[in-house]
Amino acid sequence: MMETERLVLPPPDPLNLPLRALEVGCTGRWELLNVPGAPESTLPHGLPPCAPDLQQEAEQLFLSSPAWLPLHGVEYSARKWQRKRDPWSLLAALGAPVPSDLQAQRHPTTGQILGYKEVLLENTHLSATTSLSLRRPPGPASQSLWGNPTQYPFWPGGMDEPTITDLSTREEAEEEIDFEKDLLTVPPGFKKGVDFGPKDHQAPVPGLLSLSCLLEPLDLCGGDGDESEAAGGPGADPASASPRSTPLVRASSLEDLVLKEASTIISPLEPPKPPPQEQWAVPVDVTSPVGDFYRLIPQPAFQWAFEPDVFQKQAILHLEQHDSVFVAAHTSAGKTVVAEYAIALAQKHMTRTIYTSPIKALSNQKFRDFRNTFGDVGLLTGDVQLHPEASCLIMTTEILRSMLYSGSDVIRDLEWVIFDEVHYINDAERGVVWEEVLIMLPDHVSIILLSATVPNALEFADWIGRLKRRQIYVISTVARPVPLEHYLFTGNSPKTQGELFLLLDSRGAFHTKGYYAAVEAKKERMSKHAQTFGAKQPTHQGGPAQDRGVYLSLLASLRARAQLPVVVFTFSRGRCDEQASGLTSLDLTTSSEKSEIHLFLQRCLARLRGSDRQLPQVLHMSELLRRGLGVHHSGILPILKEIVEMLFSRGLVKVLFATETFAMGVNMPARTVVFDSMRKHDGSAFRDLLPGEYVQMAGRAGRRGLDPTGTVILLCKGRVPEMADLHRMMMGKPSQLQSQFRLTYTMILNLLRVDALRVEDMMKRSFSEFPSRKDSKAHEQALAELTKRLGALEEPDVTGQLADLPAYYSWGEELTETRSMIQRCIMESVNGLKSLSTGRVVVVKNEEHHNALGVILQVSSNSTSRVFTTLVLCDKPVASGSPRDKGPATPDVPHPDDLVGFKLFLPEGPCEHTVVKLQPGDVAAISTKVLRVNGEKISEDFSRRQQPKFRKDPPLAAVTTAVQELLRLAQAHPSGPPTLDPVNDLQLKDVSVVEGGLRARKLEELIRGAQCVHSPRFPAQYLKLRERMQIQKEMERLRFLLSDQSLLLLPEYHQRVEVLRTLGYVDEAGTVKLAGRVACAMSSHELLLTELMFDNALSTLRPEEIAALLSGLVCQSPGDPGDQLPSTLKQGVERVRAVAKRIGEVQVACGLNQTVEEFVGELNFGLVEVVYEWARGMPFSELAGLSGTPEGLVVRCIQRLAEMCRSLRGAARLVGEPVLGAKMETAATLLRRDIVFAASLYTQ
Repeated sequence: MMETERLVLPPPDPLNLPLRALEVGCTGRWELLNVPGAPESTLPHGLPPCAPDLQQEAEQLFLSSPAWLPLHGVEYSARKWQRKRDPWSLLAALGAPVPSDLQAQRHPTTGQILGYKEVLLENTHLSATTSLSLRRPPGPASQSLWGNPTQYPFWPGGMDEPTITDLSTREEAEEEIDFEKDLLTVPPGFKKGVDFGPKDHQAPVPGLLSLSCLLEPLDLCGGDGDESEAAGGPGADPASASPRSTPLVRASSLEDLVLKEASTIISPLEPPKPPPQEQWAVPVDVTSPVGDFYRLIPQPAFQWAFEPDVFQKQAILHLEQHDSVFVAAHTSAGKTVVAEYAIALAQKHMTRTIYTSPIKALSNQKFRDFRNTFGDVGLLTGDVQLHPEASCLIMTTEILRSMLYSGSDVIRDLEWVIFDEVHYINDAERGVVWEEVLIMLPDHVSIILLSATVPNALEFADWIGRLKRRQIYVISTVARPVPLEHYLFTGNSPKTQGELFLLLDSRGAFHTKGYYAAVEAKKERMSKHAQTFGAKQPTHQGGPAQDRGVYLSLLASLRARAQLPVVVFTFSRGRCDEQASGLTSLDLTTSSEKSEIHLFLQRCLARLRGSDRQLPQVLHMSELLRRGLGVHHSGILPILKEIVEMLFSRGLVKVLFATETFAMGVNMPARTVVFDSMRKHDGSAFRDLLPGEYVQMAGRAGRRGLDPTGTVILLCKGRVPEMADLHRMMMGKPSQLQSQFRLTYTMILNLLRVDALRVEDMMKRSFSEFPSRKDSKAHEQALAELTKRLGALEEPDVTGQLADLPAYYSWGEELTETRSMIQRCIMESVNGLKSLSTGRVVVVKNEEHHNALGVILQVSSNSTSRVFTTLVLCDKPVASGSPRDKGPATPDVPHPDDLVGFKLFLPEGPCEHTVVKLQPGDVAAISTKVLRVNGEKISEDFSRRQQPKFRKDPPLAAVTTAVQELLRLAQAHPSGPPTLDPVNDLQLKDVSVVEGGLRARKLEELIRGAQCVHSPRFPAQYLKLRERMQIQKEMERLRFLLSDQSLLLLPEYHQRVEVLRTLGYVDEAGTVKLAGRVACAMSSHELLLTELMFDNALSTLRPEEIAALLSGLVCQSPGDPGDQLPSTLKQGVERVRAVAKRIGEVQVACGLNQTVEEFVGELNFGLVEVVYEWARGMPFSELAGLSGTPEGLVVRCIQRLAEMCRSLRGAARLVGEPVLGAKMETAATLLRRDIVFAASLYTQ
């Protein structure tokens, strides 16, 4: 036996195993079989042959025949790697790119290779650090996902400006030609050329040939009579006859004649027509059914188990045509269907899709949903990176912005970007991210916008369409798929649990009867407490005890009517916990449901360490969930929130107490939604819910396919809210999409480092500038027209006595503007408004009256300004149909008396009067005269005489007396009555008013001394000058609107650039320096972090101390660091504050509005001790005693802190600080442990 065992041969080599390869189908799929004699192919003869032996082919091609290798690819084909360390290899530079390549020439029919041709390659010098083109080679594989802060972004779509790379690639052999000045006009061999300049010849009538123009060059008849007769014959328009200013000149050469006369028959170009109105937002009609949907798309990329709605089919049709769409649909209408089809379409096209969401929790949920549907889905968040190579990537909008600025190669393969919850653009802090991403997206990427219903969807889509120069199809739903019924609940005990009053039915009708019934029910119960609480009842009475009674009675009523599950929206984290904890006697689950909840909890909590499973919040939430209750707000641990969401989606959580964040995009509808209150604190004050907020939360009611209607209940714990407030909240229009665009240092630095992109272009394309920029085309055409008109105007004569004519015109304009400014200041002052009392005589100047005297009859105030009822002189009205000159207008040629005085209006015929209501801007001057009038009596008499039957009655004596006084005053002071002096009479001491008065008097002296008015040619020349100056003024206005100077944020941009220049982030030329490149790598607090790094404030600290200090930059809970901190941390906190103070002082010195206290106040060091102990290894269960901050906020702070540590690690490597980089790596590792970084349940 021993001898036999020695003779046993070893197992055969892998190449000698008795295996056979079996090809399955013709798709290249192979199976290995160990059955001897198995067929090598299942394909019949004639089809593609089976693959040869790969090993033999590789040996033959690459080892036995090296001559086969292409000549121009040796550096790639024969590259080898050194097995030994070779430091000198680090100094080797890559060779120049190969300028040419070999291209195969094939037979057009058979495809047989006939030969090879060398072709030159274009753009071989492009790289990610010099070019914005998509034709640049990809970067390193390690940077393909996130890009690199040193790389250029890709060229944003919709921008027409050429890149610097395109300008620099112009070859030296190319000749720069000015197509207006350098064109040749004389052909070779010719003596003269053709004048291509425009000629002012009268064009013939369209459709008629001018015979004279045809015969003039040849002069066949030798005279002008026949030509004139032919041109002016019967049926011809006299205008078509081309006038002959000079007789035809004989020429000895036909060439000279033709070249000379050819220009005379060229008709002038027609004036440019106004550009057609560009419609970038195209509304889609969703009321008509799409009957031919399956004929248009016989093989859809994705199919559902249900029939899509009309709006979904319309969106799918446009997606198939690669159009961009904006779907503004009601909550729970099915907007995700559009996103799913885009993902399926990208997989069909073998491209990629990016799905962005405003919050990380929504990204996790969508990852689970899409992964179950499509499989090939990846997730990118601040701390998670799953399957980045997938065709569909789910991420937050901030990550997409970072990828765009860093030139990620993922953008190359991108076909769709889906923006979910677009109405989040109204967020004051993060809304700017949406605008940046939309502006920076390249042209080949199509956009899908998903939003709740917004009133200005067309305007927003129009902005994106103009931005990207492509049409956006707007698809909106008409109504909710599950209608809602809104109720008021006034009960607070089992006896009153039926007090549910319908306020708004499913058809949208408001029921006032239900409101008054609720008021009566509440009043009856609260009458016995009236003396206790006073006449005016408080908005909320009692405390947890009353809340418990209200919710027990409400939930009992809902449970009896099978209206569970229910979501209770409470706008306070503490109240959520109190209300859930107060329902100790409520148990809503069966024994089987308790068992399912218990098993689910055990399975989910098994991933936590032992001490984390015993956290008070975990134990308390587990006890609530077993009874069918749940709590969901930002103070809850993330894993517990996910457990609550999953149990709620399964129907095991019957009552969920949640804050507003639960309604943000989470597709978890309930049967009923309850509002604990209609008032919330928005960070600065308490206010009623906005219609958009109410609709977003109320939309969670009603499960499609399960409930015929959804129920929304508003609790009335105190008094019933006012009907007007309820009507506005429930039936008002949602908030419009508004721009929250603002300048950030990261944005400025990212754009300054790219020469071809300007921050001004980013500001121009923002949504905030859209109203003023959408008419740019019309402004450009108007400017061209005005330029043409200005060129055609005759120059005024300003010689001799008319030398001061331009100065006279400018003095008059300046005097008018100065007086207007002084009058505005008077009307805005207290003393000025006091002087405008009843009986005051004023000079009225508006569209109907020009310098007419009037007397104030009554003074009244509205919500915005005061209104003055005034008796004003006017001309007698002329009967209709009779010719009448327009009333007294501004003199065409103002003389000094007209400019210095007011040149009061005097009636030409019988004097009439009228009573009008004047705004403060209609009063041109306030006189010193005051008349004794009965204003109310005069107004009533004038109103009575406006009626047809009293129209011919004579006015009262009081009216006649006032009119006569005004007429006498006007005749006595034709150049204007004496007016109140703003400084001496009205006591206005403002510098602008005083200086304006002095300047006005100086201008009056200059105007009186002008010599041009004495010239007999003054009127004609003044009109010419005024027309020219008015055109130039309008051109200046249009140029300003088209220029960067009209940008609203341009002053702030210059201020922020000055801050960066002062701190050394950019140089005088605007080039980004090393500190600026480091700041680009930061996600937030870029200036403070960069300054701390360059000041070496972090290098001397230990990793856990660095993490503790940096928590002040990400913590959202205000508080003091406490007295128990080590001295190193105390000094570090003071140093961070000192650096922040220095930056704030620089900002103030450069003109920014943010004060130093506000800038330093953004730092919150309340969790320094918590983070320090956590980084040192303290269990999470012991952290609760160090701070009163909710556990969920602590986890969020540590997670954001880990992201900041990674940003600092990359920045440290960028500047060559390996020690600091290693410390930041260690700090991030210390933070990432246990329950704080427990993997999301949605990703498992």
